[in-house]
Amino acid sequence: MPAADWDALIGADEQPFVRHAFLSALEQSGSLQRELGWSPMPLLLHEGGKLIAAAPGYLKTNSHGEFVFDWSWADAYRRNGLDYYPKLLIGVPYSPITGPRLLVGNGADAGARRARLVGAIESLVSQLRLSSAHLNFLSEADAAALTHDPWLPRFDWQFHFHNRGYADFETLLGEFSHKKRKNIRQERRYAQTCGLIIEWMDGDSMSEAILDDLHALYVETFDRKGNTPALTREFFSMIRERMPENFHAAVARRGDRILAAAIYFSSSTTLYGRYWGAREDLPGMHFELCYYQAIEQVLRRGLKCCEPGAQGEHKIARGFLPTRTHSAHLIAHPQFRQAIRHAIDDEAQALREYREQLEAHSPFRQRTEADREHTGGAFSNR
Repeated sequence: MPAADWDALIGADEQPFVRHAFLSALEQSGSLQRELGWSPMPLLLHEGGKLIAAAPGYLKTNSHGEFVFDWSWADAYRRNGLDYYPKLLIGVPYSPITGPRLLVGNGADAGARRARLVGAIESLVSQLRLSSAHLNFLSEADAAALTHDPWLPRFDWQFHFHNRGYADFETLLGEFSHKKRKNIRQERRYAQTCGLIIEWMDGDSMSEAILDDLHALYVETFDRKGNTPALTREFFSMIRERMPENFHAAVARRGDRILAAAIYFSSSTTLYGRYWGAREDLPGMHFELCYYQAIEQVLRRGLKCCEPGAQGEHKIARGFLPTRTHSAHLIAHPQFRQAIRHAIDDEAQALREYREQLEAHSPFRQRTEADREHTGGAFSNR
């Protein structure tokens, strides 16, 4: 498929994770393997020989690398003698990043195209006799199109930094309580006085040796946690070659040797933190490279937001507030659909209560009207 045809459907933000360059690099580098549960199956909708809608689709034989957890659903199927896998996933492998999943462009008929694509997904589940379809980390527009039966909307929380027009990092800290401000300055001193050089790198300045170090840190971190490092070394080279303007790293080095790094991607509005690794115990360095360097880049580049990945309540004290993420699920089995609907309702109530508990951890001295408008109160309720 021509990359230009696919990318024309992404929308104004040109979110990097659904670009042809990113998705094809995952496949061509060997980072998506059947043995790991991934079989690419992009959904394409044509009209008059022209591609008018698409979705990054995968047949999955497990739920690894998705970050919207349905393991308990799969277990319930198994205990009742039913097959949950294969299932259909519409999403980006290994990437808990909100963005467009139903790619329909920005035209006046985008809503109609989106509805047709949703209908095509429903038909595909029926035709292939799949247990389910799952659309993860949906944009607001996609989520709004998936609230009707038989779809089950679901949400969760991530922690994002939102740029309110702060002039620089010190201006941001001026909005924090004295205690939180003091703690952050102390953490930054730890990192910046350890004798290492801390710098930001863009893709076009990354040599093969730097990519070697970044990939090695990625692999070592996954191995240490007992997880499978699916991204190959070739993937790093492909991304550097195909989308250097979207590929970044914050590194701490001693001479030419990188001892710690955080890997990022960017769009025209958002910085996305993806992977972290360190070869030594470096006090404060995780916070410096994963959060504070990211915030500084958002402010310098005039971006709107930083999304540093899934989970992590400790992010709140550093300026990353809870923001709602969306998914939608089609469960083919009527009885299981009803049971899962009840489970999602119970989960939603618990998540709302959890958000209220997080209020006590906010670092900000007071909420601005812009904050309240964006977050639906103290925190994001979108």
